[in-house]
Amino acid sequence: MVWLKLVICLAIIVVAGTRLSRYGDVIAEKTGLGRIWIGVVLLATITSLPELATGISSVALIGKPNLTLGDLFGSNLLNLVTIAIIDVFYTRGPILHYVGSGLILAATASTLLIGAVAASIYVAQNVAPLGIFGYIGLYSPIIFCIYLIIQYMLMRFQYSQQSPTDADSPPATSHEAISLTKAASFFIISAVATAGAGTWLGFIGNEISLVTGLNESFVGSLFLAICTSAPEIVVSISALRMGALDMAVGNVIGSNLFNMGVTVFVDDLFFTKGPILTYASTDHIFTAIIAMLMSCVVMIGLIYRPRFWPRIWVGIDATGLILLYFGAIAVLYFLGKF
Repeated sequence: MVWLKLVICLAIIVVAGTRLSRYGDVIAEKTGLGRIWIGVVLLATITSLPELATGISSVALIGKPNLTLGDLFGSNLLNLVTIAIIDVFYTRGPILHYVGSGLILAATASTLLIGAVAASIYVAQNVAPLGIFGYIGLYSPIIFCIYLIIQYMLMRFQYSQQSPTDADSPPATSHEAISLTKAASFFIISAVATAGAGTWLGFIGNEISLVTGLNESFVGSLFLAICTSAPEIVVSISALRMGALDMAVGNVIGSNLFNMGVTVFVDDLFFTKGPILTYASTDHIFTAIIAMLMSCVVMIGLIYRPRFWPRIWVGIDATGLILLYFGAIAVLYFLGKF
């Protein structure tokens, strides 16, 4: 039954996520905010709601901090490998060549936040818990403030650019017949659906951990991460099909920003035993390092931007992302077994 519930929950998230890219593109077109900012901020926030809801339920209702942290770091990995997935479907060449330069800033910022959380886990485990009144970690509000500063920088950068995307990027679909009000309404409906399913996922993940005998870090990094990252995958593929490449890539990078900058902070608020990273497994530091390496691969692809990479099925950058992801999952599996 636990696997059946997992499939049902996944189906709810996928159905809700299929509409997000279309109406997110409408909002970008009607408001003039640009597809990079919409992807990194608006779409990423909505598609990250399952991670947020799962985290709250895992720490507040179940009391399993490693479950939510494993979900967050595992989602970071899966979000980045999503770039390789959409690269497979994109036939013009390496997709990172055709997206806006604003994503370099977003990718760099997400790497910074992932590293900050990993360093905080090490300090909390080996130096001092850094708790504020023994309740919340000092690192949580600092990382959240950094996230807000990053969002401000991204908006300023977006407005400073004459063109939000590269000239080589194909035009996205026009949505003249769809009103801004309708797009916003569907966003709200989708948000409610994904948040509800995400809350349920916290309980399902705990059941999977008990049934399989695997530790919470591995369960969170694999099973929960796949489910809670389903909206990012669906939305990015849908945005790719519409030609909104900046939204497709920006959505997954922005989701990593949200996971580290917002969800860790909120989870720490709801975890009443003390600073959440004090109870974290050091296995998450390894996952964070892999996420940073994968982010570096993305940044290299965004900065170098060759027109023609050696390509048989996927590009070199996409191949690197895939190898790093499955290598990390294999290591985490053995860490969970022994």
